[in-house]
Amino acid sequence: MFHRFDRFACLLVMLLCPLLSSSVKADERTATIGEYRSRNFLLRTDLDKEESAELLERLETMLDLISRYWGKKNAGLIEIYVFEDIAHWSRDTIPPQAWDSVTSGGGLTMTQKRTIGNVWQAKAIVYAIADRGTPQHEAVHAYCAQAFGSTGPVWYSEGMAEVGKYWQDPKDKSVTCDPYVIKYLKSVERKPLKDIVDLNQFTGDSWQNYSWRWTLCHLLGFNENYTQRFKPLGLALMTEVPGVTFWTVYGSMSKEIEFEHKLFVENLSVGYRVDLCSWDWKTKFTPARGSRTVTSKIEARAGWQASRLEVEEGNTYSIATTGEWSIEPDGEELTAAGDDDGNGRLIGILFNDYELSEPFDLGNEESFTARGDGQLYVRCRDDWGQLADNEGSISLRMQLVRPE
Repeated sequence: MFHRFDRFACLLVMLLCPLLSSSVKADERTATIGEYRSRNFLLRTDLDKEESAELLERLETMLDLISRYWGKKNAGLIEIYVFEDIAHWSRDTIPPQAWDSVTSGGGLTMTQKRTIGNVWQAKAIVYAIADRGTPQHEAVHAYCAQAFGSTGPVWYSEGMAEVGKYWQDPKDKSVTCDPYVIKYLKSVERKPLKDIVDLNQFTGDSWQNYSWRWTLCHLLGFNENYTQRFKPLGLALMTEVPGVTFWTVYGSMSKEIEFEHKLFVENLSVGYRVDLCSWDWKTKFTPARGSRTVTSKIEARAGWQASRLEVEEGNTYSIATTGEWSIEPDGEELTAAGDDDGNGRLIGILFNDYELSEPFDLGNEESFTARGDGQLYVRCRDDWGQLADNEGSISLRMQLVRPE
């Protein structure tokens, strides 16, 4: 079977890329195209030897991460053509679609799949410009095509290719995307879920649409509320299991996902951890009646956390806090009052029917008056991208203040 696949792969390579049959002539013509090999990649490029080695190292790191994530080894050598200067290449040695893609500043993965009975074989070849992300993005497509036979619908395929492009460490769940992507996402109206997962989309439409697909895949992949369903969904989509869609898996949770996606985009920054900021949908809230006291423990390194108190507009509630936390490694121990600039201060927000109030200070105040109805969520004030290095917690006690 493997010998038959090797012969099939070679045939596909010859059909897809005339460069294989004319690479010697191209090299003689330009003396700039080199060929480099790593465990999983065969790279042809006009990058120099040192740059090529660095690129192959990045590609292997990325491939190791995604193959462990999806639980399947790379199915075969991935051929990848990376272009630093298109003038070094002959147009008639590159497939027209690939040429159009790289000359417009992008990349393309071309896949041939053959099915014999219940057995399928796939071969993917990558063409990409030599920027910091496109070769990794396209290599994710190549891995998925060869390992699973498909890359899934556009929203998943392109979103996960962006996730793979940015992913650098298996233990790191933080946002590492390019700052210009964050700037764009926070400067325009948020794209709703139904538009992001629309099945009528096409690949290669725009980097802006790729950015929106990345936000959803990153959220679903790392948020504690959705991560367990996300990998099985992806595997089903790539293996084309009949009837499986985003809506069949997440339809019952769509309101929650829409809410958390909005919160994610609004607070997006490098270092943001959606796992630490996963919304607490499970904790039960209770109104403070009579002398009943509501208590909670609040962690410094998490986003909005359930206080367990349900408030009513106009009511006044007494609060008391104990404990200390810090907002930087080996930093100053702070109470709920925070430092002189308000960093590390306990702040609150009201949740009501998937809408949030404006945040408000709590600190070490003895009481606060609710400006609306809702469930009280609280957190330690710190930059959203810097929560992970916070330490400590405080205990919070709340009680209704009886009117005199």
